[in-house]
Amino acid sequence: MKYREATADDAAAIAGLHAESWRRHYRGAFLDSFLDGNVVEDRIAEWTSRLAQAGPDRYTVAGFLDDGTIAGFAHTFLSADPVYGAFLDNLHVRHDLKRQGVGAWLMTATARAVLGRSPTSGLYLWVLEQNTPAQAFYEAKGGIRIERQLAGPFPGGGQAYSFRYAWPDLSALTDPPTAPETPDLAPKQVAWMWHPAHSS
Repeated sequence: MKYREATADDAAAIAGLHAESWRRHYRGAFLDSFLDGNVVEDRIAEWTSRLAQAGPDRYTVAGFLDDGTIAGFAHTFLSADPVYGAFLDNLHVRHDLKRQGVGAWLMTATARAVLGRSPTSGLYLWVLEQNTPAQAFYEAKGGIRIERQLAGPFPGGGQAYSFRYAWPDLSALTDPPTAPETPDLAPKQVAWMWHPAHSS
């Protein structure tokens, strides 16, 4: 497995995995008419645009198998929030490769990139309330559940409740994963200070 920063040449592979992951895990939040329709075309347009605009305010890492096929990817916007720091907008792993350490390595690469560009930054993300496996993974990686909000409308329409998870200290995430994605760390009990307007 090889992990590297994604380039414009990876747009189609990332878009394909993104669309497949949405179809598998996001039904009930996203509209079926969108997931069964032009979701692939939508993601190709999005990733072609994103990767053509690479810059210091964003970072996309992807993992590839030895045959060059994509295993997973993560996309982060740096300095996205004055309280929580960088925004991990996407993290997706190929379904047949889950629980083999891919997600953990993507988190490690993301944390290293964020700290390399903004040493005091935290990290946060939103995860659908219905996506309980993802919540368990992020909690095992030390994420702190901050709040619940109604998210959307999503691409193609639809709304659903999501949880914000945050990491005020990224140092633990920079260590190389020592095992597959089976949770081996209890969620860190860290006091996170945020403005009351962010809680619900």
